[in-house]
Amino acid sequence: MTTALFTHPDCLGHVTPPGHPEQVARLQAVDKALQAPSFSELLRLEAPLGDEADILRCHPQPYIDKVKAAIPAEGWVSLDADTHVSPGSLNAALRGVGAVCQAVDLVMAGEVANAFCATRPPGHHAERETAMGFCLFGNVAIAAKRALDHHGLARVAVVDFDVHHGNGTQDLLWDEKRALFASTHQMPLYPGTGDRHETGAHNNILNVPLPPGAGSDAFRQAMEAMVLPALEDFAPEMILISAGFDAHEADPLAQMRLTEDDFAWVTDRICDVADTCTNGRVVSTLEGGYDLPSLAASVAVHVAKLMERGG
Repeated sequence: MTTALFTHPDCLGHVTPPGHPEQVARLQAVDKALQAPSFSELLRLEAPLGDEADILRCHPQPYIDKVKAAIPAEGWVSLDADTHVSPGSLNAALRGVGAVCQAVDLVMAGEVANAFCATRPPGHHAERETAMGFCLFGNVAIAAKRALDHHGLARVAVVDFDVHHGNGTQDLLWDEKRALFASTHQMPLYPGTGDRHETGAHNNILNVPLPPGAGSDAFRQAMEAMVLPALEDFAPEMILISAGFDAHEADPLAQMRLTEDDFAWVTDRICDVADTCTNGRVVSTLEGGYDLPSLAASVAVHVAKLMERGG
């Protein structure tokens, strides 16, 4: 089977103010990297608009209505100091929701081995009733709920290796005993959550904070000693990845000092667990990564590994 790649031109319509790190050029860099001949076997699909019923599994109607109402006819509206919306932002965010949900559907149907969703804005900071950290809707949590509620899975795991803690995913899955959320992230760093003692209502949250400058050895040790064993113990039926690449040594927003080799390695190791527990079912979605060359290179090795493992 093949690897599916979901994206959509609407995701370029989410325009942030000049100088903002979460910019249109991020997705353009990713798209250019994935146009290389080595990615010719990808199944390229346009992300559909997300269904409000899927969003409602994680966000209440008043919050959805608030986001819709904030969309301006022109220019920008700031939802907080970091999070801005433009006229195209709603459709971009809905494409992100639609991408992860259809990816889950295709993987569950056995039509593709795994999938990567190249969409923006990202999602893992969006809490139940709060847009923040560049994020509007909690894409990966919404995908987890679709796998659980629509497809009837008993256990779904989310692995988040973005350098920032996925406070939104944690918030949305805190009370969900059918989901495991495991995160490695730099601390101290925005958003300030993700301490080890934050373990969820059902001991279903695993936070592994790492210090600035931790580097490859500390990251891999944390994965091998804590995250991967927790995944194996949980025995999920699908693994979702919040694939942030801002832990790269070149990224301007953090100091984790990882390289492309680390992202290739962690993708491989997550897929090892998926092969054992889930019949290889993996859906990954783009989160952070703000240095354009390292973002493009890191996405390329991540997707190459998904293709290798799904082939």
